[in-house]
Amino acid sequence: VIAPAFAQSGGGRPAPAVTYIEVDTRDVTPQFEYPGRAEALETVQLRARVEGFLQERTFREGADVKDGETLFMIERAPYEVIVDQRSAEVAAAEATLVNAAADYKRKAALAKRNDVSQASLDQSRADLESARAAVLRLKASLRAAQLDLDYTTIKSPIGGTTGVARYSVGNLVGPSSDPLATVTTIDPIHVNIQVSEKQLIDARRRGIDLDNPTVAPSLLLSDGSAYPFEGVFDFLAPTVDRGTDTVTARATFPNPEKLLLPGQFVTVIVRQPERALAVPQASVQQDAKGYFVLLVGTDDTAELRRISVGRQIRGDWVVLDGLAGGERVIVDGIQKAAPGAKVNASPRTPAKGS
Repeated sequence: VIAPAFAQSGGGRPAPAVTYIEVDTRDVTPQFEYPGRAEALETVQLRARVEGFLQERTFREGADVKDGETLFMIERAPYEVIVDQRSAEVAAAEATLVNAAADYKRKAALAKRNDVSQASLDQSRADLESARAAVLRLKASLRAAQLDLDYTTIKSPIGGTTGVARYSVGNLVGPSSDPLATVTTIDPIHVNIQVSEKQLIDARRRGIDLDNPTVAPSLLLSDGSAYPFEGVFDFLAPTVDRGTDTVTARATFPNPEKLLLPGQFVTVIVRQPERALAVPQASVQQDAKGYFVLLVGTDDTAELRRISVGRQIRGDWVVLDGLAGGERVIVDGIQKAAPGAKVNASPRTPAKGS
């Protein structure tokens, strides 16, 4: 806006009528929009850890499952037989250990009366230690057999939604097989965006970081509707992508209705809360020296005030310097007011609904 020639009041002319607003801080939060992609919170591939025929599938594809819920059963009978064999071997070794311990105890008593040779006592001690080692070895074999038996029951390590089962009941599966199925956690869900290095520096200068998450991201879905839940930023990549000069930021959103799916594109809206002095654009004028406004002074005379302005937001100028809260800035009737001249000032009446 280019400053007009100020009207000169002369003689007994009445003071021109003007309206003003009192300068105050207001919400001038900038809004940024980024393309984002949804990603699963967790994805687990279920694999067979022992070989055997698939005996049972206990879930419906695409259904939700709980952490620890059984999803597949591999034929157990061959592994139960091995566990029984290892148990019998442990029992036999323990019996041998008991006999070796008794023999050593008896020979140790006889050795005190010199009724048995030292060589015989040493052999008895060696047999006892060997029996103890055999028990430990066979117990370890039993634990391994029991572990293989436990692996015939395949449970979900996370809560989430199941994918397609890749094997049917009756198929032979094993450690070298493809994953039997996947389980994906999508509530909550992650959304990744790429933030420019400049915006990241600006945010950190404002004191915004993961430990001070004052930025609350929101989403627009592909149909233009607003996503009903706000998210929270919980990860910022420690390096800048050299190809794009951007940093990956990740936000987590509740997803109870499963509106968001991994791989889906969304628009992420980021607002950095900020309050500042602001005046209507209509009140700001410009001449060769820069921007200025007209104030209503304490004696109802117009006063010219030079100001520094920032960005425009929703019909207002953000004022960086030159004004203080409570000062009266002329909004209407500027063309009739002149610096140093009296004005008939009244406050602007707020528009209905504002």
